[in-house]
Amino acid sequence: MNVVILRGTLSSDPVSRELASGSVLVSLELTTIVDEANVSVPVAWFDPAKEVTFAAGDALVVTGTVRRRFFRSAGRTQSRTEVVASEVVPAGRSRQVTSVVSRAMARADVAA
Repeated sequence: MNVVILRGTLSSDPVSRELASGSVLVSLELTTIVDEANVSVPVAWFDPAKEVTFAAGDALVVTGTVRRRFFRSAGRTQSRTEVVASEVVPAGRSRQVTSVVSRAMARADVAA
């Protein structure tokens, strides 16, 4: 089972770029709190359904999966572990948060 639910604050503005495949990738850096320490979590959001209007400091809820990808940079193989978002919503929108968390939990139930 690979299901992630995060709640945190954007530590920087989202960065959008178009990939060679034509897909749009939005990169987010979400800061969460684990054991009273701030932890930065990189989030990759592919082809969001609408324009991304979030900004640094916004509180968000993200659901998705964890993935580790490998790539070559400067002649070396490197890796990055990140959350691949399936849904991203503002944390202050209670109904939306409840819906996305419920869908993530349903995916967890199906996988179990």
